[in-house]
Amino acid sequence: MAQAKPRLEEIPIPDISHLVIEDDIPVNNFQSEKQQRCLVDPLYSSNVLPKPFLVAANVGIFNAITAEGIAPDVFLCLGVDMPTDWSQRQNRSYLVWQFGKFPDVVIEIISNRKGNQLLTKDPAKLCKKDAYAQMGIPYYVVFDPLRQIQEPEQMDGQVLKVYGLTQKRYVELDRPFYLEAVGLGLTLWDGEFEDHADTWLRWCDRTGQVIPTGKERADQLAQKLRELGVDPEQI
Repeated sequence: MAQAKPRLEEIPIPDISHLVIEDDIPVNNFQSEKQQRCLVDPLYSSNVLPKPFLVAANVGIFNAITAEGIAPDVFLCLGVDMPTDWSQRQNRSYLVWQFGKFPDVVIEIISNRKGNQLLTKDPAKLCKKDAYAQMGIPYYVVFDPLRQIQEPEQMDGQVLKVYGLTQKRYVELDRPFYLEAVGLGLTLWDGEFEDHADTWLRWCDRTGQVIPTGKERADQLAQKLRELGVDPEQI
């Protein structure tokens, strides 16, 4: 009879007191902060993905206890549970040896040329793209809404690039961007999110239909009720 998979809290872990898992350094601008929420909220407020899964913004990923952490703007990992006891230090970051796998998607939202470390001239230090490839993360996404890194060799004038991992190297994917291994797509959407009109990076289904946020779902339900002659404010 197969043994039950141990809970995260039950897995013995080594001493991680030396890891910098929280630096409390404010690095995001308003646009990046809202964009992160635009990618996190729809997945938790819908049933588009089978549970369990974890999607988070600005949380460090640690590959080994001797390695420096790396924090994508957003990452998505299927088949893992969120730790419940956040009072324990090992439950506040994505420790790969705890979760048993790397995330499935990492997304970088470019806010400036230096802070995202997508490129590096230091031969002893990997850029984020190469680091993610070494980890074996299946999909790597770069969204550059303010056109901060528009050199031809990096973005080719496009604000969205999506890469898939092939033989430990990232290969640029063609539009439309549908991530088969995840069961979700990514698309650019012009509209209003949290009272701000802009071009947003959104999750979508295979047809390109965006996954609605919690507020959008509530608004759609309210509209259907009104069409049926029901005042949603009276419910």
